[in-house]
Amino acid sequence: MLSRLLPKLAPIPRRRGIRSLRAKLTLANVALLALGIVAATAVSVMGMRHYVLGQIDTELAKTRDSLAASHLTLRQLDSLGTLAVVRDRLLPHGDDSPNPDTVFTVVDRHGTPLTVAGLRPTTAQRALAAAVHGPAALAGDRGTRELELRGDPYRVTGARLADGTYVLIARSTGVLHTGVTKALRLDFTVGTLLLALLATLTMVDVGRRLRPLEDMVETSSAIAEGDLTRRVPSSRETSLEVEQLRTALNSMLHQVESAYRTRERSAAQLRHFVADASHELRTPLSAIRGYLQLYEKGMLPGPDLGAAPEGGGEPEGKRPWERMTAEVDRMGRLVDELLVLARLDQRPELRFRNVDLSRLVRDAATDLRAQQPGRPVTVCADGALLVRADESGLRQVLGNLVANVRVHTPAEAPVRLGVEREGGVVRLSVADEGPGLAEEDAARVFDRFFRAGGGEGSGLGMAIVQGVVEAHHGEVTLCTAPGKGLTVTVALPSRTGGEGRA
Repeated sequence: MLSRLLPKLAPIPRRRGIRSLRAKLTLANVALLALGIVAATAVSVMGMRHYVLGQIDTELAKTRDSLAASHLTLRQLDSLGTLAVVRDRLLPHGDDSPNPDTVFTVVDRHGTPLTVAGLRPTTAQRALAAAVHGPAALAGDRGTRELELRGDPYRVTGARLADGTYVLIARSTGVLHTGVTKALRLDFTVGTLLLALLATLTMVDVGRRLRPLEDMVETSSAIAEGDLTRRVPSSRETSLEVEQLRTALNSMLHQVESAYRTRERSAAQLRHFVADASHELRTPLSAIRGYLQLYEKGMLPGPDLGAAPEGGGEPEGKRPWERMTAEVDRMGRLVDELLVLARLDQRPELRFRNVDLSRLVRDAATDLRAQQPGRPVTVCADGALLVRADESGLRQVLGNLVANVRVHTPAEAPVRLGVEREGGVVRLSVADEGPGLAEEDAARVFDRFFRAGGGEGSGLGMAIVQGVVEAHHGEVTLCTAPGKGLTVTVALPSRTGGEGRA
């Protein structure tokens, strides 16, 4: 049955690959952290480089300014006392190592290295002199320049002596590059560990928080397979949005189950209704067919033929035709009642207007007294009680209730018809002191074609009563027990253009 209701649903597969929400959230978190680490590393490296280069440039600038302000000449610089001071200050590492941290050399205006204090230019000093093109321009520049000296980075500046020679001073920045390399390696190692830790924690946390969504997938798959009673269980590890989604999904599943149960119940009622209607129509049709077959075979005289019975009376040939006429009338009434029910099922537009319900009750009581003069009838409907309703529908309700009393109770059983207003509700009641109904019969009294004890009628009267009352947005209730009679109460909303009793 469920496959007909939900033909396109199928079990929902779980996806654990890279396209799953868990993987996407993990990748997003890892990517954000990676970007953060890269940005932090870039800022720290740039800050460190700026700081170290600033320190080197400051020291070079101080030395350059000191030499320029001293107005020394090469001869004065050649003296031992001055050279000792200069060497102690500028050449803390006076060895000729391949790449000393500080290189100091004196060149002429053409950039040729000169001998100072009898010390010939070292390899590093000659390399510095060769690397600097135009010592005059370097000395005139108040800043520092960056160059490579035998493959290593240096910061260089120059000062002009009083005799026109130039002093070139270079400071290695290799320490800076070594520190940057170490910092990058450290950041890479720590960042990799942090990313791995974040990915693991994210997978665990997202899996825990997505567990309610997995429960929803399991529930949906179970429902698609036919288990309409499944619901999404609550979870303590959930967020407000997921809990709202769970509540909404459970509400929707409850509505789907209710709709499916209602559909199945309606289908079963329709099948039962069609079977009952076929049975009810088959009985009169069978009787009519039987009489017609007898007539065709000449075994049945016409309605005006046949001998009259002894002692007078109608001819015998007239009785079968009266029976056929009665069956035709019965079938016509049944079809009319079925048509009324079909129109009520389609929720037709009723012609509402102010109706005096007390007058309808009194008319119904008058009809019952005319049909059964010996039945005690009590009416509690004084004055006028207006209600906005469809008059023909309410007359049919009263007619069916009174007919139900007339057919199913003894002719001497008292009956009471009453109407009253309670607040915003008008209550119409028809009570008899007949045999009443058993509990199982009372539960089915509004079913179509149901007749308690197999009594007369089509079994559609009470179904029509319920349909008309529901079309008026009212309600029908029963109060009965075996041997205690039956009371039918119709409650209608009190909507009138001028309510009240006259």
